[in-house]
Amino acid sequence: MPDVIQLLSDHIANQIAAGEVVQRPASAVKELMENSIDAGATEIQLIIKDAGKELIQVADNGKGMSPTDARMAFERHATSKIRTIDDLFRIRTMGFRGEALASVAAVAQVEMRTRQADTEMGTRIVIEGTEVKLQEPFAVNPGTNLMVKNLFFNVPARRHFLKSTTTEYRHILDEFTRIALAYPAIAFRLFNNGSEQFHLDAGNLKTRIVGLLGGTVEKNLVPVEQQTDLLTINGFVGKPETANRTRGNQFFFINGRFVRNAYMHHAVMSAYDSLVEKDTFPFYVLFLELDPAKVDVNVHPTKQEVKFDDDRLIYSHLQAAIRHALARYNIAPSLDFTLSTEITQLPAVSLPVSHTDISGAQTGYLQQVFKSGHQAHVIERRDSLKQWKELYEIAKNPATRDLEPDAILPQPRVQATLLTPGRPEESAQPASNKLLIHGTMLATTVKSGMMLIQVSRAYERIWFERLLAQFNNADGVSQQILFPPTYSFAPQDALLLREVLPDLRRVGFEIVSSGTDGFTVQGVPSGISSGEEKEIMEDVLEYLKHESTDAVGKRMEFVLARVAARLARSRPPITQPEAQQALIDELFGSTRPEYTPDGKKVFVIIKKEALEDMLGQ
Repeated sequence: MPDVIQLLSDHIANQIAAGEVVQRPASAVKELMENSIDAGATEIQLIIKDAGKELIQVADNGKGMSPTDARMAFERHATSKIRTIDDLFRIRTMGFRGEALASVAAVAQVEMRTRQADTEMGTRIVIEGTEVKLQEPFAVNPGTNLMVKNLFFNVPARRHFLKSTTTEYRHILDEFTRIALAYPAIAFRLFNNGSEQFHLDAGNLKTRIVGLLGGTVEKNLVPVEQQTDLLTINGFVGKPETANRTRGNQFFFINGRFVRNAYMHHAVMSAYDSLVEKDTFPFYVLFLELDPAKVDVNVHPTKQEVKFDDDRLIYSHLQAAIRHALARYNIAPSLDFTLSTEITQLPAVSLPVSHTDISGAQTGYLQQVFKSGHQAHVIERRDSLKQWKELYEIAKNPATRDLEPDAILPQPRVQATLLTPGRPEESAQPASNKLLIHGTMLATTVKSGMMLIQVSRAYERIWFERLLAQFNNADGVSQQILFPPTYSFAPQDALLLREVLPDLRRVGFEIVSSGTDGFTVQGVPSGISSGEEKEIMEDVLEYLKHESTDAVGKRMEFVLARVAARLARSRPPITQPEAQQALIDELFGSTRPEYTPDGKKVFVIIKKEALEDMLGQ
């Protein structure tokens, strides 16, 4: 039998290594920018064309390389950072993996120009698919200028599986943002298809956060500073009221390197316990400095997952640091014995007392009680409680007014028949046999027993089908906003939102881009309350960030479901029988009355026999 095991060629081995390190254009951006940082650069430019598929160029003013080092940098396992195995666990720099440039060169056409400051002539190297095409002396400015062209040109399958240009550029923005946040003392510039997207001067962390994420975050930043024998924690967290429904503005850095860690994220969320709404995410940019021997960054090839020597200790320190910061700046709940400004500004407190007020108080019921009893603690007889009506004026009409049926739901064109699932022969009972329970459940009789309808879920199904019809017919009704609000989002979120603006317009949202990352909402679907448009936009963004590849076709169904859910929650109680019947009619005129768009049950039927069993009959 012939031997079947053989060594791979360097060319194939490099392409396999590239699959671990260079998963997409953003991976190459990360590796090249980290190399520039390790080279001591104070200015770094990133130039992108066609989301990195055509060109990724990183130019820096770092220390550059000699001709020999320039050639060796493209060899596998070549590094200037490691001499012994122990060095691997003391790494504080970024680009120490030998596969980085070798992997990039294995799947792209690479050109590098570099020169050291103390030499007159630099070096130019051209490599295609690990093959060195050219190396020559070259006149160039001090530093390194590295161009990656036609990424995956020799691996068509990898290039085919890249996402859309918008998606790939968003991943590049993610990497750029993380690196720029980690090094505020370095100046960064980003050009995309010839247009400058960011021009970040060297400065402090707060300035860098504002430059990257927008000026709206500046007034909502709370500084975090804590130093212990184990670690140092510093950075910023956001005020609780600014927590969003979208993830993305949460950043952890361990010894200057961006990492992901669910355990640390949980520590932050626990520090915000009871301060933020459910399913919202506070902003944070936090830097942890600790002994490299106590953290393992080699868990994953991208170095974004870490393990700690003592997870629980890190957790407790992080949680305590954030709680202390929130309490220090009067964000967390605390005992406050001063009178609230909301109370001091009330007319009864701030306005001067008139003669009419004094006369009314002297002849009022409380004054008479104190006079007759001659003591402040007198207790009156039960029948005297009727005089409290002088203190409170009871409204003649209830707070929640009965609305006309047309204000709740338009009368359906077709009178639907109420059917029990699986029993099509059963018809609905008369409209008068209905009862609204706690304002949330509607009980009505059917032939087989009783039906309980969850009102808000019924509205969800009704609104979803209305919006879907509007979307299909492109005739969404929009109500104009008198003072259109403008909302700012992170650059990568703004890219995603622009993708769905045409679809949102079809259901009544009139949203236009204003500035680089701002959006002005000029109109919303009829029924949306003021302020809800931002929550809907955040819900849509959260879905877009985490949608699976096969879910793109269902994107608008999700968007419509989120809008329907918001509209359902803002409906007033229905107390008139006509409005209740209109709700039932339209619900059972829909395609799937038994479930909400996200699969929750809208109603249940309790059999007559089950009701009798409950009463022991």
